Amino acid sequence: MRADAIRNRGLLIEVALDAFTHEKDVTLGAIAKKAGVGIGTLYRHFPTREALIEAVYRTELEKLCDAAPELLETHEPEAALREWMDRFIAYAATKRDLKEALQAVIALGINPFEHSRAKMTEALSSLLAPLHARTEPLDLMAMLVGVAQNGDPDQAKRMLDLIMDGVLHGACPAPAAARTAPPAPATR
Repeated sequence: MRADAIRNRGLLIEVALDAFTHEKDVTLGAIAKKAGVGIGTLYRHFPTREALIEAVYRTELEKLCDAAPELLETHEPEAALREWMDRFIAYAATKRDLKEALQAVIALGINPFEHSRAKMTEALSSLLAPLHARTEPLDLMAMLVGVAQNGDPDQAKRMLDLIMDGVLHGACPAPAAARTAPPAPATR
């Protein structure tokens, strides 16, 4: 793509993200106008509304996952993981804001989430490795999703602090045998 086409595509995605998260029933024409391009330019990049919504979602996911190696280069491993977790919470809020638009995409049989899990697992694995954490990336992701669903920023910060403490101190569940074995009889 030419430089102006790349710029236009990025601008359309940026404007669409804002429009889909803050406006109901926004038209593609309105998005093109806010981006300062013609409707034909929008359709050249995104032939359908659903294609634009999927591109917005994927772009936000890419930003989040691409941040992992950058954070590891510029931060200590612990700070890199915590910053990424903060960014995950912001990403989840964006996804929540895009919920209606994404549901329309899914209704057409398109699954924009197919590659999300693998990308996030890879990002989390790279962040956990230098910490020698015994935490499974998918377990951490499940906890982050739970925190993100809360919606209270102050509580989210406290919960992320707890998660970091668990990751850093090697907290992991007791072995299955210990959870299911009856308590040992008391001796005198």
